[in-house]
Amino acid sequence: MPIITALISGLLFGIGLILAGMSNPSKILGFLDITGRWDPSLLITMAMAMGVSAIAFKLIKKHQVSVLNCRMQIPINQKIDQPLIIGSILFGIGWGLAGICPGPALLLTGMGITQGVLFTLAMIAGMSIFQIVKK
Repeated sequence: MPIITALISGLLFGIGLILAGMSNPSKILGFLDITGRWDPSLLITMAMAMGVSAIAFKLIKKHQVSVLNCRMQIPINQKIDQPLIIGSILFGIGWGLAGICPGPALLLTGMGITQGVLFTLAMIAGMSIFQIVKK
């Protein structure tokens, strides 16, 4: 059952990314270009995502296990430290240069779009380098 739930969740997430335009790098770059032809339409998507997340986190904090009886893994670290800042900067640079972030990168990769495949490979390389440097 957890695999089916994960599949359905992934499909809903992917469909949501497509409907919101998050799979279109030019739309993302238009949103990030605040000094040029700024496209604020993704603000609605972000606001809705934050609202859904806020409600979900409020509800799940009361439980130790999920509906599927899986242990809840909620981050508890609230410290803003150097790794968080560096990671945020690198994420922002990558997002700004490519117009792609991890979720849409996987969606584009699944669709066989070269830009998504290259981004996903670069993302995996970056995560691998981090794991090596972290040790």
